[in-house]
Amino acid sequence: MKILLTGTSGQLGRALQAQLSSEKRQHLNLFAPSRGQMDLTNPQSMQRALDDFQPDLIINPAAYTAVDLAESDSQTAFSVNAAAPALLAKEAKSRNIGLVHFSTDYVFDGSKRDTQGALVAYTETDAPCPINIYGQSKLEGEITIRESGCEHLIFRTSWVYSLFGKNFLLTILRLAQERDQLSIVNDQFGVPNSAAWLAESCIKILEQLGSSQNQEAWWKKNSGTYNLALSGYTSWFGFTQEILQLARSSGRLQKIPSSLVGIPASKYPTPAKRPSNSILCNTKLAKHFSLQIPSWQSALSICLSN
Repeated sequence: MKILLTGTSGQLGRALQAQLSSEKRQHLNLFAPSRGQMDLTNPQSMQRALDDFQPDLIINPAAYTAVDLAESDSQTAFSVNAAAPALLAKEAKSRNIGLVHFSTDYVFDGSKRDTQGALVAYTETDAPCPINIYGQSKLEGEITIRESGCEHLIFRTSWVYSLFGKNFLLTILRLAQERDQLSIVNDQFGVPNSAAWLAESCIKILEQLGSSQNQEAWWKKNSGTYNLALSGYTSWFGFTQEILQLARSSGRLQKIPSSLVGIPASKYPTPAKRPSNSILCNTKLAKHFSLQIPSWQSALSICLSN
């Protein structure tokens, strides 16, 4: 199978590239173009890469993820997060191949609660209502894929971290060495997700496609949108507590801050609004693909022990 993989300078793209390039998957022909080979803001560059490689499957984890910067750079955000997926979907449809695309919890506004006001996880059937430019651009990308008529898997995920790039985990590990007190938002809730686990889960699902006797029928049965997220949820404050505890026990940190203070999001203003609840329910994914989904804490432990 010839796989075109975008976004390998990002956390998820890099994790997917590492796993798809492993020795046990030498039967795959993987093309992971650099930006010079395939510029997602340049339709001609994208078209040329697709025509030259002629993929059997497109995997698109690439995204403009600078949530705050997107508020003032909406043109680039929509170019990468909406226009590029639209072109990939159009090409997937015309070539009769599948498209795997990654989206975000930020397509929701974060207001979901039960009648008592308790948090309720978002399912795939909840109506999106993004409250920032990043979320709007990612939602438009989803819509263009569905409207294209191509066979697709859209995986919504959240709070992605790894030991590479820029992310909350690495920020906390750095700040823990620099400061004696950390003030962390404690009223925004979601699911932290390891890039390595996300990549592994995606590949497990694609292996089901590869082992299918009728791939066309497989796509007809499974094409759709899924929440790809670990089990459980926490706040940014709770995530920080777990990071510090596990990093200390694994030897990654020689010291931890003497004081960890929880603050409301209102005391940490940012250019882009964030949803207070972006918890994703993974029940559909687990049942549909027969996946055993671990807790977010166990995935974090594995990441920090590597």
